[in-house]
Amino acid sequence: MRTALVIGTGLIGTSAALALTARGVRVHLSDEAPERVRTAASLGAGTEKPPEGPVDLAVVAVPPAAVAETVVEVQRTGAARGCIDVASVKGVPRREFAALGGDPAGYLGTHPMSGREQSGPLAAGPDLFEGRPWVLTPTAETETEVLNLALELVALCGAVPVVMDADAHDRAVALVSHTPQLVSSLVAARLEDADETAVRLCGGGIRDVTRIAASDPAMWIDILSANPGPVADILSSLAADLDETVRALRDLTAADEDEHAGGASGIADVLRRGNAGRDRVPGKHGQAPASYETVTVLISDRPGELARIFADAGAAGVNIEDVRIEHATGQQAGHVQLMVEQHAVRPLEAALRERGWGLRQQ
Repeated sequence: MRTALVIGTGLIGTSAALALTARGVRVHLSDEAPERVRTAASLGAGTEKPPEGPVDLAVVAVPPAAVAETVVEVQRTGAARGCIDVASVKGVPRREFAALGGDPAGYLGTHPMSGREQSGPLAAGPDLFEGRPWVLTPTAETETEVLNLALELVALCGAVPVVMDADAHDRAVALVSHTPQLVSSLVAARLEDADETAVRLCGGGIRDVTRIAASDPAMWIDILSANPGPVADILSSLAADLDETVRALRDLTAADEDEHAGGASGIADVLRRGNAGRDRVPGKHGQAPASYETVTVLISDRPGELARIFADAGAAGVNIEDVRIEHATGQQAGHVQLMVEQHAVRPLEAALRERGWGLRQQ
């Protein structure tokens, strides 16, 4: 691939453009908002100038509702040898594209499974897709050349190709992406009118659950409008589980021993099922989930403290698998939780104590 046209310079489009440009592809940028194109170009994502002739691949990075018309326009003008979209819903855009009379041979629906709660070109980065799945939904009509161009794009972005049926993809993302977004927003909404004293007690748990609630509502309305059925089905099942959980919690207040025991059993079942589901979430680099031990380090809120911890861990020959930071309420201090393999716990603790770090006992 030598040339590409990226239509839509938001988070995904600009990130793809940055990755392609960094690997020598000449990228042309297009967006209905000229200021976004200027911003993306200033970041080094490509050029604002339109291509002089057909590019190798057009990457349509617009909201799901605009995908079909945009792809048809690319094909009508002969702007590219092949065209893909990167919307997070695949079934509806494909059906709309067919209804508009688009050529299925030259179009392939794709979806990079990566993103951030921020949107726009300033949130973009060339490493956004590194090691992440990138779903491709070819059909029997998809030209081999277009599929190969899409695979080359995925490789240039450092992602991992995954081939799926379009509707199966939509059911999958309803479960692993769209429903979590709504649940996160519903939990965060409980905080809107909560007492200030309660809000000040927020810790790592509530921050983890509500992180993606900071996402752009307009963007999510576009996404959910294109995939409402599968999301509603999952939320319906979740609502049934919530009803059962509420009943179990009410039974925990009962004086009758049998009712109390039934309530405890119901809650235990929910927690057990949660453990089982969490254990299925892929681990590092998409491998089987791994269980890590946690070393908690007391840290002050001063520049360079995190870098010192990582440097000291590296000097001890310990690889940090994951890290979490919990800030202390009302203090310029907090805890850094370092996740490491079990055999590395004692060497890491010894090395950190030797270098003057305070550790919190687990």
